[in-house]
Amino acid sequence: MMRRALLALLVCGLAAGSVFAASKLRLSIATGGTGGVYFPYGGGIARVLTQKVAGMQVTAEVTGGSVDNVKLVGAGEADIGFSTIDSALDGLKGTGAYADTGPQKIAALALLYDSYVHVVARADLKVTSISKLKGKRISVGSAGSSTEAIADRLIEAAGLKPAKDVTRENLSVSESAAALNDGKIDAFFWIGGLPTSAVTDLVTTGRVKVTFLATGELLPALNKKYPGLYRSFTLPKGTYASATADVPGVGVSNLMFVSADMKAETVTKILSGVFDNLPEVKKIHPDAKALSLASASAKTAIPFHPAAIAFYKARGAIK
Repeated sequence: MMRRALLALLVCGLAAGSVFAASKLRLSIATGGTGGVYFPYGGGIARVLTQKVAGMQVTAEVTGGSVDNVKLVGAGEADIGFSTIDSALDGLKGTGAYADTGPQKIAALALLYDSYVHVVARADLKVTSISKLKGKRISVGSAGSSTEAIADRLIEAAGLKPAKDVTRENLSVSESAAALNDGKIDAFFWIGGLPTSAVTDLVTTGRVKVTFLATGELLPALNKKYPGLYRSFTLPKGTYASATADVPGVGVSNLMFVSADMKAETVTKILSGVFDNLPEVKKIHPDAKALSLASASAKTAIPFHPAAIAFYKARGAIK
């Protein structure tokens, strides 16, 4: 009888354990390449949510960046994604890089930080603007990426034809830095937080000297054609070793988003996990230091998930 009782307890315990494991909420975050900011930021959030939210396990996935992320979340192959605002808006509309898939059903969770549009060129070219890159070999970012989209928009704003006036390469930021270092390209574009590790590594350990091209003068043309997406953003002196003076440029906001169909309960758990542990989140990366309830809930072109709006209202961030 005793053995039977012990066996029964053991079976019940295993069954209970199986039910508990099955009930664990497992989520994935689509981030970006290892040389950018999305990957460490997303990985940090995954770690915080897994450690601090009971019953939640979150993993971070390496991806091609914004466009990949919007498509992955839209297709249900990832639960949370990072994207620049301009790429997410194209996704909502089903335009640009999303013409093949159509409109994506995504909703904003939080605005995270602003990225600087880097235009990095070999110093020996002695070019001072994008218009001087005519005839040069440049990387415009991974194919279909948000970097490629803004690169083409800036090239066009500078009076060049993106498809004809430059020799294009589609490389990630790490690949771009390596190619510039090896003399295979003359310049590259990259949307990223400050500092971006791949750019830092190029500047500090690379064999080639680089310069950062100013793009601030192109902002009026960008805003005329793409209103509300871009803003003035200066690369501060000293951010990278070769940035010996402030570089006026263009910035774009980044957001964390989910499927518009995500359950309200899950949205609330994610946001509670982030903002109840904000000191931990701020330690993830220098760009995470700017995160707050007020900044996360700021008005944006991407509609917030209804549960996110309810969360921010309950926390007093939205009146």
